[in-house]
Amino acid sequence: MRTAYDALAQRGMPLASNQVQYSLLHRQPETNGVLDTCRELGISLIAYQPLASGALSGKYLDGSRPAGFRRFREPFRGSGFEVLRPVVMVLKMIGDRYGKSPGQVALRWLLEHDNVVPIPGAKNADQATHNAGALSFTLTAEEIAYLNEATEAFRTYSPLRERVNRLAGR
Repeated sequence: MRTAYDALAQRGMPLASNQVQYSLLHRQPETNGVLDTCRELGISLIAYQPLASGALSGKYLDGSRPAGFRRFREPFRGSGFEVLRPVVMVLKMIGDRYGKSPGQVALRWLLEHDNVVPIPGAKNADQATHNAGALSFTLTAEEIAYLNEATEAFRTYSPLRERVNRLAGR
């Protein structure tokens, strides 16, 4: 990103944004330096898959799993799905305070970060309107901290480690 920033600056053009996967469940931009570098250089981080392929929407709270290809991807496989449930329950609890859905709270969590803009998918106008509901409230520092704490188990969950342990008979 710094190389692109410098190359564009030499040509008098700013690097305006960097689009990366970022959500409550996918936090690598916080640990790999991308988020800090975006802030340092004044670059907007555009967060794709902000609802983690629908995992943070709340529609799987009943234990159902997605159909199609998504059912084979994290966090819908193995114990990752079990670790997901408490996170969505916290999103629901916070959302209930504001009359918002878990997905709207997950989007709002991203919006509370400086220079971060989520781009949730929407298959129709109703979904787009629903996503826009994340713009109509703010989270308290305590709620943000609670969400960060609730996602700790997911952040330390490793699908690779789970597979290795299963193969090793642990």
